Formats: sequence, C-alpha cells, structure tokens
Amino acid sequence: MRLLKLGFIGSFVPLICGALLYGIATLPMDSSSTEKKIIIIQRGQSPMEISRLLENEKVISDARIVFWAGRITHQWNKVKAGEYEVAPSMSPLAVLGVIASGISIPHPVTVREGENLYDIATDLEAKGLAKAAHFLELSKDAEFIGTLTPTLGNEVVSVSSLEGYLYPDTYYLNRTMSAEDIIRAMVRHSNERWTTKDASRARELHLSRHQVLTLASIVEKETGAPEERPRIAAVFFNRLRKKMRLQSDPTTIYGMWETYQAQGQKIHRSDLAAHTPYNTYAVNGLPVGPIANPGAAAVQAVLYPMETSDLYFVSHNDGTHQFSADLDAHNRAVRKFQLDRRAREGKSWRDLKKREATANQ
Repeated sequence: MRLLKLGFIGSFVPLICGALLYGIATLPMDSSSTEKKIIIIQRGQSPMEISRLLENEKVISDARIVFWAGRITHQWNKVKAGEYEVAPSMSPLAVLGVIASGISIPHPVTVREGENLYDIATDLEAKGLAKAAHFLELSKDAEFIGTLTPTLGNEVVSVSSLEGYLYPDTYYLNRTMSAEDIIRAMVRHSNERWTTKDASRARELHLSRHQVLTLASIVEKETGAPEERPRIAAVFFNRLRKKMRLQSDPTTIYGMWETYQAQGQKIHRSDLAAHTPYNTYAVNGLPVGPIANPGAAAVQAVLYPMETSDLYFVSHNDGTHQFSADLDAHNRAVRKFQLDRRAREGKSWRDLKKREATANQ
C-alpha cells in the first residue's frame, strides 16, 4: 500500500515540474525594457542552438527555459527560418510564439518594368539581401539555370541568361533567403504570369516565349507611354517582316553593358557597329535575348500589336514619339524634332511622368 502511494505521488512529479517551468516561461527577463532585438534563425538550426542564440542576444535569461518550454508546448516543430523582432520584455513563451509564427520581417524589393539584371543586383546589394556579383553570376550560370527547367519550361531550357524572366513586381524577402531563393521566386512568378492564352497567341504569331519576352523588353525600353506600346511593337514586327534591322538604341546599350559587365559605360557612335549579340544595328532579326524585364503591358503589346504600316519612330523629346511609314517622312520628323534645337529646348521624357502623375490625381 505504501509503494502504491509513492508511485501515485511520483507520477505527479513531472506534472509539477512542467507546471513550474511553464510558469517561469511566462515571466519576461526584463519587463521594463523598451529594447527591440532582431534575430535571424537559419535553416537547420536546432532548438538548443536557437535557445542559446536567444540567450546570447539577451532576449531570455536562460536557454534551458525556452528550450524546455518549446518541448512542452510542441512549438519547436513550428519554428521557421526567418528574421524576427523580439524583446527582453517578452516572456519566453511569447518569444516562441513569434519565431513559430513564420511571419518574418519583410524587406520589400520592387523590380520595376524595364529594369535589368544589373539594376536588380544593385538594389539587392544596397538592401543587404544579396551580393550583386553573386546574383549576376547565378543569373548567367548554365548549371543553375538548368535547375530551373521545371519552372522555366522546356521551350526556354537553353537560355544563357535569366534576363527577362525576373518578373516586375514587389517581392517581400527576408535575410535568410539566398540569392538562389530570390531568383527562384522571381522566375516562378514570371512563369505563373505566362498563361496558356499567352502561349497560344505566341504560337499564332510563330514566336516562342523567349522571343516574345525579347521583343517586349525592347518595347519596354523604347517608350514610357502606355498607349504607344502596341504601336512600337507593330513597327518592330513590320521591320522584321521586311528583313529590316530593328536598329534599337537600347539593345546597343545593353550589348555594351554585357561587354563591359557593368552599367554606366558611355556609349560612342562606334559602338553602333559593334557586333554584340544584342546590337540590332549590327545583327539581323531579334537580339539573342531580352535586354530587360518587361512588364505585363509590354508583353501584351507584343502579343497584340497595333495594325499599322509604320516602320520608323523618332522621339518628340517628351517621352512620346512621331511615327512614320516611309523613310522620307521619318527624315522630315528627325529634322523637325531632333535636328532643330528649338524642338528640344525645355523638354524631357520626365514630362510624360509629370502628365501621368497629374492625370492620376
């Protein structure tokens, strides 16, 4: 009978210890503290490693408390890699709740329509999310691109660069994401936005997805006026049909960036004759690939171009263009809008942005 009583009492010991530990885990290390701490939990870190990290960062007083509290409450199974804001004024249980929520501190990165790999890489490095050189290296690495084949699809398995496949949008990243993770997210989004309807329409035009993105990227760089995109696309289609070179300045500039492996290099008149795979003054047809990451509107402009006989366009110096169907008309437009200094005075492509801002008010 005595042994039975001892066994009965002994069975309560773990419960009592658990209750005491749970009670301790509800007490913050410093309830009066106003300090905030940012901790980064990496993939593969063990519960004890995370507990010690919290102790070392002076978020909790004793690693053992949060370790066993997580075991008792089964929270460790829910903890996710990420960047979290916690504080010494929080109890160990509250801290566990934060790191088990999966709601990491977001770092918004916006890929704008017309930005290229160099723009994105620079932005990511400035925000401390990836090294620009590593991001660029991965974006042109055949082996890494090969791992994206299920995402990219078979028709573009041979691409040598991911230029054009990093979809313009705002991405909410965290510091535990690698450059590989970031690229995969952007490419996955691009793939999601390429619909079966788009693919069907591309086949009607006898274009691959890669060719659509290539031409859309040129359209994106040639004009900032939304209403002009289908007409710009039509000009390039018309030139391709007539076996005329596209002669697009943005392709020449991109070819030089690729040559120099950097942006910001000054382009000279002699560069127009440089035989880079992107220079449409020197090569026939489309360049080897996209020169930027086009937005949805530019892609749709290529898939559904305007019906027109235009073969040329020249800038009005305010972000819009004068279109012409023959060389004589084009030369007259060049003399009027480019060679006449008075036509350029006080004008800028930024005027278009101002008009758009006014219209949106």
